[in-house]
Amino acid sequence: MRSWITSWPVYRQLTGGDPLGRGAAVRSPHTDDAAPRTEQADRVVGSVCPYCAVGCGQRVYVSQVNGTDTVTQIEGDPDSPVSRGRLCPKGAASRQLVTHAGRQTKVLYRRPNGSEWESLGLDQAMDMIADRVIKVRQETWQESDQGKQVRRTLGIASLGGATLDNEENYLIKKLWTALGAIQIENQARI
Repeated sequence: MRSWITSWPVYRQLTGGDPLGRGAAVRSPHTDDAAPRTEQADRVVGSVCPYCAVGCGQRVYVSQVNGTDTVTQIEGDPDSPVSRGRLCPKGAASRQLVTHAGRQTKVLYRRPNGSEWESLGLDQAMDMIADRVIKVRQETWQESDQGKQVRRTLGIASLGGATLDNEENYLIKKLWTALGAIQIENQARI
C-alpha cells in the first residue's frame, strides 16, 4: 500500500483506534513538532502595557542571546486584576517596541535649516533640551496678568502620547506645572 494513504488522517481514523478523529489519527508531524513560543525563554518578567492608561498586565519572556537579554514574546498576564490575561491588538504587538529592526536606538538631531540628521550623545541632547526650556521659560514668564498674580508661562506646552503610562504622565504633569506651564494635554484624553 502506498505510504501517502497510510499517512492520510481519514485512513488512520477509520483503521486505527481513533474512530472519532479526536486524537492521534488527526495529528500531523507539524503538530507534533510544534512548541510554545515561550518555551525558549530563560525567565519571565512582569510588566505593564505601555500604550494607554488602562495598565494591562503583561508577561515579558526574555532569553539570553549571545550574552544579551532579548525579548522573545509578550503575552497578557492572567494574574493581572486589570486585564486578566487579555491584551488589545496594540498591547499584543508591543514586542515590536523593543525588537523591531526599524526602532531608533540613538538620539537624532537636525540643525535649524539643515537637511541631514546627525547622531548626538544622550547627555548632550538632554542638556540642549534643558537649556531651551530654561531660556523659553525666562523669556515668556508672566508674573501677573491684568493685576492678578498668575506666575505662568505660555511659551511652553506639552502634548503627551499614548505610549506613556499613568506614572510617566503624572510626572510630566507635575514637572510642567512646577515650571509654570498651563497648556498640558495628553493624546489619550483628547
